[in-house]
Amino acid sequence: MSDMRQLYQEVILEHNKKPRNFGVLEGATCSAHGHNPLCGDNYTVYVRLEGEQIAQVGFEGEGCAISKASASMMTTRLKGLEVAAAQELVELFRGMILGEVDPEAHPKALKHLKVFQGVSALPVRIKCALLPWHAVKAALDGRGEASTEGEADPVGEGEGSARS
Repeated sequence: MSDMRQLYQEVILEHNKKPRNFGVLEGATCSAHGHNPLCGDNYTVYVRLEGEQIAQVGFEGEGCAISKASASMMTTRLKGLEVAAAQELVELFRGMILGEVDPEAHPKALKHLKVFQGVSALPVRIKCALLPWHAVKAALDGRGEASTEGEADPVGEGEGSARS
């Protein structure tokens, strides 16, 4: 087993067993629900903004180990970022998962999220890893719902409002 694959498995298991920022975030200024109807992953992502900065981000729900680990790591990475930087990171992560972005070209932005690079080789798991990212994008864009349907479409298409 390659070192990267071993690290990937260890990180996924750790974040699945002990997810960071798990639970309803009191005082959230925006939120969005994400659902993957094909596998049943189901999460709500909460964000508390202070001006244009993400002061806190959390999530609740259930899903497979990959989706939960992705949500957990996403929350730790987004905390403290400006909204514009967070939206750029969502697109970088999406590009990496889809095999369109080389994570080595963006080491400062992706940091520990690079362990998810291997998901691009597992087509049935791509939507699992992306669901929380769809949801946080929907929340930041002021939409209350996100879906993994039509993943070939840009991240976060849909209607509704959830940003206060």
